Formats: sequence, structure tokens, C-alpha cells
Amino acid sequence: MTDHRPRTGPDDTPEVSPATLAVTAGRPARTPGDPVNPAVVLSSTYVSTGTPGPGEKFYARNGTETWEPFEEALGLLERSPLPALVLGSGMAAIAAALSLVPAGGRLVMPRHAYQMTAALAADLGERTGLRVEAVDIADTDAVLAAVRGDAAGHGGDVAAMLWVESPTNPMLEVADLPALVAGAHAAGALVVVDNTFATPLGQRPLEHGADVVVHSVTKYLAGHSDVVLGAVVTADAALRGRLHGYRTVHGAVAGPWEVWLALRGLRTLALRVERSQHNARVLAERLAAHPAVLEVRHPSLPGDPGHERATRLLDGYGSIIGLRPSGGAEGADAVVEAVRLWLPATSLGGVESSLERRRRFPTESPTVPDDLLRLSVGVEDVEDLWADLRAALDGLAQR
Repeated sequence: MTDHRPRTGPDDTPEVSPATLAVTAGRPARTPGDPVNPAVVLSSTYVSTGTPGPGEKFYARNGTETWEPFEEALGLLERSPLPALVLGSGMAAIAAALSLVPAGGRLVMPRHAYQMTAALAADLGERTGLRVEAVDIADTDAVLAAVRGDAAGHGGDVAAMLWVESPTNPMLEVADLPALVAGAHAAGALVVVDNTFATPLGQRPLEHGADVVVHSVTKYLAGHSDVVLGAVVTADAALRGRLHGYRTVHGAVAGPWEVWLALRGLRTLALRVERSQHNARVLAERLAAHPAVLEVRHPSLPGDPGHERATRLLDGYGSIIGLRPSGGAEGADAVVEAVRLWLPATSLGGVESSLERRRRFPTESPTVPDDLLRLSVGVEDVEDLWADLRAALDGLAQR
């Protein structure tokens, strides 16, 4: 695969890779006798008289010294000259980004976007007149036609925003991100990319010109299934100001302990992603050969629809597998019930391997197959993971 790694560092230090940045960014100054890790500050308010000056802390909803190291680190990882903004959940981050669409504006988004993103967009449609058009994000021409408003009835009404997931959740479609950003900007639309699945180690949408990047920090960035957080990143100071204002007035703020834990989790991001991606690639190959498997989706597989783009655009194929076992939804449920090492649970990106049938949620897109299992591959020994899955699938084949 092509090495797309950015080489970024402070002006007075050697440029380094994202794996190194994840470890080094957001550290305190190197003062003899001082700690190597930032402190957790537990205070809701600060001493303040008169009108607060620029950057002066006066109330924790506006910003705290406990948030800043994580925000600095994530901003550097995403190749932004500005710090990220941490929020209280992934959905808070998604809501902040969607707030950039004006009332009555048009939003183009993947038909297989994260189900709660779609649910929020539908809710905004009812309350603010947001008009949503769902597209196959892998069909570049169709996506850009939708952005331009070429379809009958739109009359050239350009979308206010193009929302991108790549790979998508849970179908793992891979978008041609550079082409989509260029085409959407040419039409006059903002581009927001949910980068939760790929992580900044897999792709950095701001390098392709995206306006805003969204993360569910809950997932890979924190990495241990013990915090709920979100973040947005932009290289545009005006957009950051609007997003910061949204966070402040909507109270979408994070607790200090959660952010500290997320920064601690970020330190091992490269190790966890490397191991889980390796495991996922091995498992995808073996699953594709199992007689009780109808279909496997993972961009590492040469026959996967997203393989060429993932190889060209991503630094790694990701740690999520889409699996359709034989026997329909009943067969998929039987696999979930039979495994002993894999955890039946929602969410993803933790050190532990988990799986779930996505259509058990009534809000999941109806175009997601009823029998699709989404596997979040963790960092356990791959042979143990395979033995557990194979036993469940062997039992299914014998039914």
C-alpha cells in the first residue's frame, strides 16, 4: 500500500509520523521535576473579574485545561493547524456538525450512514425543514449529481452539506474522498467526514480539503469501551468558532475524567489499530472460505467492492468485518448466541472483539441485509478469535 503518512511536528522539532504523534502530542512542557502527563483539573469555575480576556478561563463549559491536551493531540493527528473540539458524545459531535446546515437546507448523506446520524437528520427534517437525500456514497457521479441538485424536482438547488462516511457503517463502502470533496466544493457545499472507522491513522480528510471531521471518540481513539465522547476537527477558524459556540450554548460538554482517559487511550492507538487490522485481515480471508458463510465484506479482500479505493486512499483496511452467515437472520442470531470469546454487544473499536446483528435495531437502514453481522475485531490472539468463530459457524453448517 502507498505510504500516505503525514510528517507533522511542532516547528522546532523533527517531523514525525501519526503513530509517534499519538504518543507525544498534548504533553506538558519539558520542565525538570514536572509530570510527563497532563493533570486532571476538577473545577467548574475559575477566578475571574471584569470581562474575560481572550483565552482567559472563567467557566468550564467554555473550555478547560483538561480538554486542551486531547484537543491538541487530535488536531495534530488530523493535520489541522487548530485544536480539535471535544464534546460529550459522538452524537453531540454529529449534532454540532449538522448545525452548520441552515434551516431548510439540503443534506446529502450515505444511505448506509450510522443509523443515529440518519435518525438525527430525520428529526431535524421534522423540526427545521432540513431536506435529506440518501445516496450510495461509493457512486461518485450519483453523489455529486445529488449535491448539485441535478435530479428532477431539485432544480439545481445545491446541497448545503455533503456528509461522508468511508468506510460506511455497517456496509463498509469506500468513497472516493478526494473526488467527492473537490466536486462538492465546486458546487458550493460544505463537506463533513465521519472518520470514526478509519481513524486519523487510516485517513486524514482535511488533507483532501474536507471542511469538518467528526469522531466518536468512544470508539478507536479512546479504545477501551469505558468512555462516551465525541470530537470535531476543522482547519477553518470561522467554522471552529461556530462549532465552539454550538458546544457552549448547547451544553454538549465533556467530563474531565473522560477526556483524560481518552488521551490515555490515544497513546496506544497505533498499536491497537495495527493489531486489530491484522486480525481482521486474517479473519476475513478465513471467513470467506467457510462453507457456512454467504458473504464477507472487508476492504482487504481482492474481490471486495471497496478494495481498489481502500488500497489507493487508506492507510490500512480497518478492523470492521461485515459477515452474512447462512440461515438468514436466524442463522446470524445463532452465531451470536454460540460464540464464547466474542462479545455480543453494540459499539465498536475497543480492545475486545464484539459482534452484533445490525438489523436488530428497527432504525437501521432497510437496505442493510437482515442477516448482516458487524464484527468489531479486537486485539486478542487471532487464532483464539478464529477458533471461536469457526466453532459457531461449524455448528451452523450442521443445523
